[in-house]
Amino acid sequence: QVQLVESGGGLVQPGGSLRLSCKASGSIVDIYAMGWFRQAPGKQRDLVASVTNAKTTNYADSVKGRFTISRDNTKNTVDLQMNSLKPEDTAVYYCCADYVVSAEWGQGTQVTVSS
Repeated sequence: QVQLVESGGGLVQPGGSLRLSCKASGSIVDIYAMGWFRQAPGKQRDLVASVTNAKTTNYADSVKGRFTISRDNTKNTVDLQMNSLKPEDTAVYYCCADYVVSAEWGQGTQVTVSS
């Protein structure tokens, strides 16, 4: 079993930046991809960005050009740099470890974009 610990959420004004970080520990050998999802109140949890072991990245259309995902396999971390934040980016952000046949989730970190 893997443990995922997220950090870096908070309150930011529109146009601002935040960096989320997720550290994985435990059963990390078989992780295929890591990513970030987000869930706003009353909405489903959606993919924000992901990165595979081969460093192939995938982004939601709504964040392309604004968010950047990076993965450090030596430190077992995955970061999400979020720039030009908009109020619609407000959500709880979850780190995810994808084992292909299953997935593990972090506890979530709140990101609020508001003036």
